[in-house]
Amino acid sequence: MNKDSSNLGLLALSKREILRYIIVVHQTIFPPLVTSLLFIFIFGLSVGKNIEIGTEGISYLRFMVPGLLAMHLISSSFENTSSSLFIARWNNHVQEILLSPLSYFEMVVGLLAGGVSRGLLTAIGVYAVATVFEVIPVAHPGLFLYFGITITVIFSCAGMMAALWANNFGMLSVWNTYLITPAVFLGGVFNPIEMLPEMIRPVAKLNPMYYLVDGMRYSVLGSSENPFALSAAVASVLAVAIFLFTVYLFKIGYKLRT
Repeated sequence: MNKDSSNLGLLALSKREILRYIIVVHQTIFPPLVTSLLFIFIFGLSVGKNIEIGTEGISYLRFMVPGLLAMHLISSSFENTSSSLFIARWNNHVQEILLSPLSYFEMVVGLLAGGVSRGLLTAIGVYAVATVFEVIPVAHPGLFLYFGITITVIFSCAGMMAALWANNFGMLSVWNTYLITPAVFLGGVFNPIEMLPEMIRPVAKLNPMYYLVDGMRYSVLGSSENPFALSAAVASVLAVAIFLFTVYLFKIGYKLRT
């Protein structure tokens, strides 16, 4: 296989995935910004104005913003790749990708480009919305980028896995409804784990989402419930493992070849 043609194919696939959500920005980027605006206004300013978190006295608004960033990184990246790959399977034009001079690794990377970039763009927009109400400097920009990329890689790959598994649009929503959404809301997006009932805390701490959200919170605020190294390690292991497994699914042609 010619290396130049492979690079050109990877760039073309990446460009297609990015343009796919850019041309419908009113459906892909703006809705999360409106949702975040409502969350911040109702919970951060109204309900949470008299709430302080932890011994450092962090305002509830400041505590909530990193959780919102993580939540929209997760949802945007998952929705992008799950819808893109499922529609490609549904309309059978996924065969164009499979017949292209791309390795399975490059196919996954090309599809990742859309999910990762959409997630990061959405997070930047959510952060911009939050600064309208309160300026929240990012304490560790490098870690912020690290967690942003690892989170979007994890859930972009999860979106591809869901798209391969689903046989119809109803099945496609199962992952989001029954797995991702409950795990996100129990992962400390809106509250510290210590605020949960005592019997639920041990279970919540087994939730990988908890460490992703906590890591994002440390990168923004400089404080977290766990050592940031633990959250960083969990993010790295999950990102590498789920990426390699997704490449494997492409390699064996799981529900790709009919």
